[in-house]
Amino acid sequence: MTEIAPTQPLVPYVVCGLNEIPSKRAKDFRLGRIENGEVKHWSIVIYRLGQQVYGYENQCPHEGVGFDFGGERFVNDNGSLLMCGKHGALFNPGTGECIDGPCVGQSLKPVNLVVLDDDVCIVGVELAGDDIDEDDEVSLCEDAGV
Repeated sequence: MTEIAPTQPLVPYVVCGLNEIPSKRAKDFRLGRIENGEVKHWSIVIYRLGQQVYGYENQCPHEGVGFDFGGERFVNDNGSLLMCGKHGALFNPGTGECIDGPCVGQSLKPVNLVVLDDDVCIVGVELAGDDIDEDDEVSLCEDAGV
């Protein structure tokens, strides 16, 4: 999980339940992020490994396309690495660093996540009350104790 800078807001927002993402798999979420008072579309990918989760913006550093370019697949065959669907770049899911492909040495932009009461929550950013797609609900973790 990514460390949180002390200057970022620590309000956690629920993105999904931990069990909604199988271990060694990833899922994308299209959210509304508040920047300078405006709601901006924000696509993220959350990868789960056991009880750990890792989040990144859904954008490959090679050409700026989403990982799911051409499909909804985010990992290699055995689920050990994140994979860009356009050029097959492979990323360490724990660090976001590209280890194979056209952007070797570059990294994904991390998203700060915590698991609270089996919910995966984003912290360190301000999200709109409703997400962009009506299928996924984003809500404030009011009883999180953070």
